[in-house]
Amino acid sequence: MITWDEGAQARLQHGLQAAGADGWLLYDFQQANPVARRVLGIGGLGSRRLFVLLPQEGAPVAVAHKIELQALDGFPGEIRPYARYEELHATLESVVSGRTLAMEVSSNDDVPYLDRVPAGVVELLQSFGATIVSSGPLVTAFAAQWSATEREDHVFAAEALARIARGTVSDVVTMIGVSESEVQARVVAAMEGEGFTMEHPPIVGFGAHAADPHYQPVVGEDSQLEPNQVVLLDLFGGRPQSVPADQTWMGFSGTPPDRVVKVWEVVRDARDAALTLIHETAQAGRPLAGFAVDRAARDFIEQAGFGDAFVHRTGHSIDRSLHGSGPHCDDYETHDDRIMLPGVGFSVEPGVYLTGDFGVRSEVNVYWGADGVQVTPRDLQRDLICPK
Repeated sequence: MITWDEGAQARLQHGLQAAGADGWLLYDFQQANPVARRVLGIGGLGSRRLFVLLPQEGAPVAVAHKIELQALDGFPGEIRPYARYEELHATLESVVSGRTLAMEVSSNDDVPYLDRVPAGVVELLQSFGATIVSSGPLVTAFAAQWSATEREDHVFAAEALARIARGTVSDVVTMIGVSESEVQARVVAAMEGEGFTMEHPPIVGFGAHAADPHYQPVVGEDSQLEPNQVVLLDLFGGRPQSVPADQTWMGFSGTPPDRVVKVWEVVRDARDAALTLIHETAQAGRPLAGFAVDRAARDFIEQAGFGDAFVHRTGHSIDRSLHGSGPHCDDYETHDDRIMLPGVGFSVEPGVYLTGDFGVRSEVNVYWGADGVQVTPRDLQRDLICPK
């Protein structure tokens, strides 16, 4: 359940000022809004509409169905129950009329990870005299930030994943004939041995399959490793109910030709260009928007002549969800101009995908802390992993 102290109230007021709102109205229905669940910490079925107003001044107000009040035990404010839709409408009107309220909306769906509230809900609230604006700054300040324990969990997961990945890829590049599914099963077993959970299985791709960024092997339909092929391993997971890690590691089952080495070096150096921008901006105390990180990596890849083969954003927010609600490193799929705030984390993962031939990606994670920038894992991949 949400806890509301002076520090949280100060952050709320700052975020509301940035959003141009006098309250944050959190909405959820059937657990469709991860921001509301993260901020409120409410469990239960969530099968009825829930509204929680966090005002600039005063105690929070919850509008909840009468059969789902148990989830609000310990709520630090007023609870206004409803059952009939007429009760819901009358109660909402009394709560929102005349207010400018921040909600999880994004104009023209510019940032889909922020656009969580249905248009019909917005229309209903507007009919009651509310003005609705985006809650972007509040989402970054509350939903996307890691706790100290979550940061520790992430670092633990990152180092464990790096150990698993290095060992797996080092072995696999010598295992001619092994299937992608067999490698995937090995990685899953290793991660489960660490007590990790994952939202979906790791990606393992050989050769041309590495050129499909979201390829998933299917037993009996996948490929077996051949000599002189690219090996891509993308693995992600961590301790239950905490912040996961997300990495991509690359190998080659032989001596890599110059064209493979060139693409690897372009991707690696694009990754490092983005990391350099992040470090320099943090050290200078300047604000950094998500799209600028994408531009740093993308400009490098475009200048190297592979711009058309970099077909996704440079990175995504990470919170308790692998693809979180905070600022993304994106000036490609969207123009994410949200500002990185202390406490948020995200991936940096440029890639070059030559369809039908091979693909290369290098993925690391960044924590933008009040004490500086931390990149995980500690030892970044510098060269392709090849047979010794």
